Amino acid sequence: MTRVVEQRGLYFDELEEGVIYAHKPGRTVTETDNVLFTTMTMNTQALHLDAAWSSGQPFGQRLMNSMFTLSTMVGQSVTQLTQGTIIAQLGLTDVTFPHPLYHGDTLYTETVITGKRLSSSRPGQGVVTMQHTGRNQDGAVVALATRTCLMWTKDAHAAQS
Repeated sequence: MTRVVEQRGLYFDELEEGVIYAHKPGRTVTETDNVLFTTMTMNTQALHLDAAWSSGQPFGQRLMNSMFTLSTMVGQSVTQLTQGTIIAQLGLTDVTFPHPLYHGDTLYTETVITGKRLSSSRPGQGVVTMQHTGRNQDGAVVALATRTCLMWTKDAHAAQS
């Protein structure tokens, strides 16, 4: 009989507070990513779309859409932490973008579990708080976000199936 290994995130019981989870590979962001995401979400900000205008602004070039940066940063954590083990995302707080992300930069993300507790109203489930940090290829922090999720415990998820 062939053994099957299913890729999944970590269960509530497997997540450890204070551990740095480094998500690889990084994601090199492109002009196409920026224009598609920006227009798809109806964000007409010239800082994302107008190269000539942006060249006269303080950063001298177009910036990656910060919502794209946030989405990609959270997305990079999914396979390692929450794939198939999350019940719901409860919220995002403390979102900041301390340094711009530009076309051609590579985004690397790390996550630290900053808190976890079993749910008092949902047996077999727990609330996990994560701090995501996105850095460019030079190590500059380009995004920070605190994310709270409702997660399965391993035994409760198995019993659910």
